[in-house]
Amino acid sequence: MSEEEMNPMKYLKIENNKGHFLADSGEWIEIDKISKDGLLHLLNKAITEDFEMDEYLEENIGHKAHQIVYKSLCEKLNELLENKNVFKDECDALFKTAIEKYEVRNTQK
Repeated sequence: MSEEEMNPMKYLKIENNKGHFLADSGEWIEIDKISKDGLLHLLNKAITEDFEMDEYLEENIGHKAHQIVYKSLCEKLNELLENKNVFKDECDALFKTAIEKYEVRNTQK
């Protein structure tokens, strides 16, 4: 296993009193400039990869807009990450049920 595979990738960080997110381009962008595509990119990464972000601490972000956006994103992403295994298990169960139904239909023909 490579070092990259062992270490989760950071997608949200606090630097110079501002929040930043890692865009699809690999560039760090200030959090108040996040677009719908940027949000979808973060959601996809949170679901499919080891996802890491700096903890939200109000005193580490001096810019009020950055505080609001970063805090909200952290809360939602943490909730998603906490439920990630539940979602995966539910999807796997649905997929398994669908495959079993398909296999039964094919063996009856």
